[in-house]
Amino acid sequence: MTRLATLFAALSLLFTTAAVASDRPVVVELYTSQGCSSCPPADRLLHELAEMEDVIALSLHVDYWDYLGWKDKFASPAFTKRQHNYARALGETSVYTPQMIIGGTDHVVGSRPMKVSKLIRKHAERQKQVDVVLQRKNDQVVINAASAAPQDMVVYLVRYSPRETVDVRKGENRGHTLTYANVVTDWQQVEEWDGAAPLRVSAQAAGTAPVVVIVQRKGFRDVLGAAQLR
Repeated sequence: MTRLATLFAALSLLFTTAAVASDRPVVVELYTSQGCSSCPPADRLLHELAEMEDVIALSLHVDYWDYLGWKDKFASPAFTKRQHNYARALGETSVYTPQMIIGGTDHVVGSRPMKVSKLIRKHAERQKQVDVVLQRKNDQVVINAASAAPQDMVVYLVRYSPRETVDVRKGENRGHTLTYANVVTDWQQVEEWDGAAPLRVSAQAAGTAPVVVIVQRKGFRDVLGAAQLR
């Protein structure tokens, strides 16, 4: 089977998953860099995932490839730190690109569509633990959440740009024009929550960029609930 055929087969499996998971989207975080020659296939796969209603696909650019001669303008030390926090939580000794973190607990090389699709399906079939409902109100988003059980959680608000194109002039991808989907521009902690009572909180969300809210078990553990406004 060709690589393209493998990709289509993986996406077909994902569409099957969609029928199972209409009310509990799976969060996929891709850690990538414009300076990484292995990343473009994973970036292309994220484009496909970003089109799916039952997946919240996010591209987080890290800064540790900048030393090769091309500074990734989307990279943030905060995203690099988040990836390292995942590594510690998952018992790993190092980080890499392209890495996909799925549901907060599983990681995989982001250019392996069949493995990615299987992990997404696994998370889609898990029992829902937190309901998240969002509403725009002027320059704010109102977050309502309810947990099936008390537990220590963190509520994040994420903003992203749906599409960005870059002409890379130096580094490993020199001479290539790269297009990215769902490039994260901001990732902020809104609240710590114990789930004992329903949560209602407002957060600043000015502008028209999409809004994602993620409820994650404290300590960079599993994502318990998520929602987005495009």
